[in-house]
Amino acid sequence: MDIDAGLIPDPLKVGKGPGLLLAHGAGSDIQDSYGPVIERLSAVSTVVGPDFPGSGNCPLPQGPLTLNDTADYLVASAVRAGIESFTISGFSMGTAVAVRAATRHRERVTGLILSSGFAYPNSRLRLVIDTWRALARDTGNPRTLASYLSLVVGGPQWLDGRTPEEVEEQLALFSAGMPAGADAQLAMFDHIDVREDLRSISVPTLVISPLADLITTPLHSRELADGIPHAELVTLDCGHAIAAERPEAWADAMTKFLTALPRTGEPAGRP
Repeated sequence: MDIDAGLIPDPLKVGKGPGLLLAHGAGSDIQDSYGPVIERLSAVSTVVGPDFPGSGNCPLPQGPLTLNDTADYLVASAVRAGIESFTISGFSMGTAVAVRAATRHRERVTGLILSSGFAYPNSRLRLVIDTWRALARDTGNPRTLASYLSLVVGGPQWLDGRTPEEVEEQLALFSAGMPAGADAQLAMFDHIDVREDLRSISVPTLVISPLADLITTPLHSRELADGIPHAELVTLDCGHAIAAERPEAWADAMTKFLTALPRTGEPAGRP
């Protein structure tokens, strides 16, 4: 990944305690994927949250994004922030990045939290991503993409309960546009496959499966949990966007897991 180091913004760093590195989803950023739970997580961890290349103020590299380079970039961001070892919490595509980081940087990764995740995109997930990318290319009708994303990101029960005004607010948010690197991030789905990585994961792992997830369905979470030795699987009654639908329950599950881990990965100084 050839990005000028001087152009890479410093990652979010808040809290105290052992290191926790966040890996957000494709077409997203740290605040979008994790914003509502960062404060809770920072009460028990030193949270580092870089935006992936193409999101936030982080530029895209010259060539295509790859899983290995993105995993290395994620880890380098934590080290740059002064955190030498850490648990990684990955959301959606960030789960695959987290798994690959755990196998490429074993000396640094002390635990994994994999939420709304997947090991590889099956046929249904490929259709979701291909449709997303195709609609995004139709820049003349952003509301169509916004409507599609609203239908697949939100759980049916949650979306059924939204008022027309709340739906319009969400459509306006999605219509405002994706990160500049959204398509490059989504293109990574063509090559992501961490199934072989799973069996070699030896750190404590929590898999969080939203039961109404229409993007990465519970089948994907089960595959992660079954593939990683001794992984714990918990479920939440919500759709893909956990931070929007069940932030308190998500934060509860993550902080419970984090506080039970051995006290490693804590920086010498306090931020």
